[in-house]
Amino acid sequence: MNTYLVGGAVRDKLLGLPIKDKDYVVVGSSVDEMLALGYQQVGKDFPVFLHPKTQQEYALARTERKTGTGYQGFSCDASKSVTLEQDLLRRDLTINAIAQSNNGDLVDPYNGVNDINNKVLRHVSDAFVEDPLRVLRVARFAARFHQLGFTIAPETVELMKQIAVSDELSHLTPERVWQEIDKVLDGQHPEIFFQVLRDTDALEVILPEIDNLFGIPQPEKWHPEIDTGTHTLLVLAAASKLSTDKAVRFAALTHDVGKALSPKATLPKHHGHGQKGISIIKALCKRLRVQNEYRDLAVLVSDQHQNIHNAFELKPETIIKIFDKTDLWRKPHRLEQLLICCHADMQGRTGFEQASYPQREYLTACFDVAKKVDVQDIIGQGFKGADIKQQLYLTRIEQVKILKNNLK
Repeated sequence: MNTYLVGGAVRDKLLGLPIKDKDYVVVGSSVDEMLALGYQQVGKDFPVFLHPKTQQEYALARTERKTGTGYQGFSCDASKSVTLEQDLLRRDLTINAIAQSNNGDLVDPYNGVNDINNKVLRHVSDAFVEDPLRVLRVARFAARFHQLGFTIAPETVELMKQIAVSDELSHLTPERVWQEIDKVLDGQHPEIFFQVLRDTDALEVILPEIDNLFGIPQPEKWHPEIDTGTHTLLVLAAASKLSTDKAVRFAALTHDVGKALSPKATLPKHHGHGQKGISIIKALCKRLRVQNEYRDLAVLVSDQHQNIHNAFELKPETIIKIFDKTDLWRKPHRLEQLLICCHADMQGRTGFEQASYPQREYLTACFDVAKKVDVQDIIGQGFKGADIKQQLYLTRIEQVKILKNNLK
């Protein structure tokens, strides 16, 4: 029985990155032997165990054989005869197919170290095409290691396209797809993930709502990049620089999905696209089981981003109505989320990457003066019942009006 450190821990150590989790593969052992040593079995589909002291994961070396559709359609052989090289062969990328022995020696049968040095994401074998989830994983690695200069090997791109045109991607469960997207939204360059999916013809299967935006023109006066899909990924990139909030990034990704419904006769104009996008966002979130927090902010941004852009032209009563509609009195954090998304929308245009967004400071100031209105003062003035709510509304409008006049 021999154990080896494998996968991400070895890869990240070679890249000089922090190591989060350590996974081990065990060669020459069996389920009974592992249990006898005190390991706790946790894997249902294949033998994975928790170390009795460290609680780190140890998996028996295994091979896999495609027996059905999707990423779960495999049978596994974890017998004692499976070698380390056979176990590493089933992995997705060469950079993830490196093992390290207890004495620190590397086992690298598929030249993963060389690909790390050359910053290449390359599949280990042609069995890559048997698991559709690998399209999303490679796209995620491309996003994660983008700042390090990694690119995907052309032959791997071709295999990803091969998977995309097959029916395999449709067998991925919504939860698994969203899990990959949610991980990507936590990184520095989530836009790369979606661009890779687009480049490999997978985006139209995974997120058709975003794929539909490519090829849709916008007025060049406001959008020098013209293409709505290009703009969407630029906005996501901008939002990722402005905030680490995954809900903000998701809202940035979906803020313009309604433009796909604009009549061709009216292009490149997109009247009412924010409101058209609401039903698309809700359907997307229902399909992928997206968290309500993400969905609600995305709907809010789609609905209100045009109003926010025009903040200085809005009447005080319109501003208060927006605050009411977005439930800011109970959820004040939404304002900053909304404003960051709109700021990103401004910067997500060619040539405007560093643009300021004074609407952000203005609407924050409007909310600050409006929320200072004390309902107890209104009650103290003798208002009762429904009149309290009306007077609260009118007083808030008056405070915004005073602020607006002072800024002239």
